[in-house]
Amino acid sequence: MTTPIVLPWPLQSGLEAATRALFHPGERSSADFLQPAGEAALVPPDSISWRVFKNPLSLLVGGIAAVIMELAEPRVRAGVWEHTTFRVDPIRRLRRTGLAAMLTIYGARGKAEAMIARVRRMHDRVAGSTPAGMAYRANDPELLNWVQRTAAYGFLQAYHAYVQPLSVSERDRYYAEGTLAASLYGASASTSEAALEMQFEAMSNRLERSEILFEFLTIMRSATILPLPLRPVQPLLIRAAVDLTPHWLRTIVGLTDHGLNRWEPEVVRQAGVFADRLVFEANPAVQACRRMGLPANYLYVQGNAL
Repeated sequence: MTTPIVLPWPLQSGLEAATRALFHPGERSSADFLQPAGEAALVPPDSISWRVFKNPLSLLVGGIAAVIMELAEPRVRAGVWEHTTFRVDPIRRLRRTGLAAMLTIYGARGKAEAMIARVRRMHDRVAGSTPAGMAYRANDPELLNWVQRTAAYGFLQAYHAYVQPLSVSERDRYYAEGTLAASLYGASASTSEAALEMQFEAMSNRLERSEILFEFLTIMRSATILPLPLRPVQPLLIRAAVDLTPHWLRTIVGLTDHGLNRWEPEVVRQAGVFADRLVFEANPAVQACRRMGLPANYLYVQGNAL
């Protein structure tokens, strides 16, 4: 069992502010994870998901890995690049995406369902054609499934690889926990790691290389995602995200030489383990525990007892 860490005040305060900016981007009515008191989330506090999503480092790495995989699908890529602010305002887009993920896992169920309904209404207006002439709709179940499954994979793999290894049964439990949220989004979740791998394989012939993917990685290297003292490690975390994607996919999209060097995975792991012991009051995981009447450090003290 590990002991949560409290950092010296200047560093603790700075990281608290960064956490607040990431997960509470001015949308206070929907981003209050403390209310309504006692209202359950879509998944319970003793879930694998609550422990995986509390770690800010693995969330960042896993989220980038998921987007890499999403952008390999030409219809998803066109929808993201033509109908979102990733190119012109990547930070705002990352914050909104991060908030949506946190509300899905930690938000009171009523707030999570309302947010997901808003997302689906917005997606109803997103449609178009790829440069090759393929029509797409954001609420197409096949595309929703790809986005949901790559996101679930990215977040889990980042935690598994760079924070705490999880057994096959724990990973299967995590995927099964996503069933309800996926159905609300209009997608169908994989209920096991084996099923997910088969579903990825079935999509492999639809994936392709694109310069947009490389543009996305360039944006992620230079965007002001991390607090200033941590900015030098940002390129390392981008490479860690590339490393999380399946090797066969990296071959398809041309990223086989864009991952970590031999000694770097251990550096990322040490950082991930350290981040897993930091208790920030602004973290939705901490606020959700308080909403449910649990200690603020509930997920951190229990983190090694999955």
